[in-house]
Amino acid sequence: MLFRWLRNRRRRRILAEPFPHAWRDWLEDEVVHYARLDPERQAQLRDLLQVFVTEKNWEGLQGLQLTDAMKVTIAALACLLILGRPQELDFDHVLSILIYPDVFLARQQQPNAVGVVSERREARIGEAWYRGPVILSWEDVWEDARQDYPGGNVVLHEFEHQLDMSNGQLVDGTPPMRDRAEYERWVAVMEREFHTLIDRCRRCRPGVLDCYGSQNPAEFFAVATEAFFERPTALHNHLPDLFAILHNFYALDPAEWTRDPWGAGDRDANASAT
Repeated sequence: MLFRWLRNRRRRRILAEPFPHAWRDWLEDEVVHYARLDPERQAQLRDLLQVFVTEKNWEGLQGLQLTDAMKVTIAALACLLILGRPQELDFDHVLSILIYPDVFLARQQQPNAVGVVSERREARIGEAWYRGPVILSWEDVWEDARQDYPGGNVVLHEFEHQLDMSNGQLVDGTPPMRDRAEYERWVAVMEREFHTLIDRCRRCRPGVLDCYGSQNPAEFFAVATEAFFERPTALHNHLPDLFAILHNFYALDPAEWTRDPWGAGDRDANASAT
């Protein structure tokens, strides 16, 4: 209780400071999702990101000089995930944001059939660690914020993993649920659509969802979240049950503010997965 009281007092002090005009200008010009929100939602998002920027530890890697614009961009996209449920969802367990200029190499350990572990390096644009940092490629963050290539969003992807981990270290594609009925509905829809995506990707017909989501349930949830915010009309039209459980979880309807270039056209590519 004391910790919560101190945290809330600290946040009231943060929000008592005026929101910087330069931050608002940047959001309106460079962060598409913010610019499309209605004024009330924009104000709510500004409050969330102002606290987020202030509370997190930020580090630029490989010589990257961090700017407020970088922090504000990442914070705005991350806080979009909790905009509909700010009293229930949070990123308090995320301690640091580490930012590379571009794609980075990460160590990956892989055991073979007899238990021998080999180590290799993989190119990444983002990583999320339990009670640790979120690591991002700034070049990809900026492209996603401007929607240079609509459809994917590394900040949404990695911070969704953090929501997934917020009920424990296990990343299993099932975040904290409000009740048993919501949990059972979530599991039923997610399992069905996950296996449908696996089948569609084997036939080279993934549809609305990227095949990266066919790796495991955790990546499926992350990819589905990207589609929910980036291609909401297409997701609603072609995978309505999946859209419905994400709409319920995030308590938002991005179709109200997002001009979805995937919402119509290319009937074969976006055909129903049923």
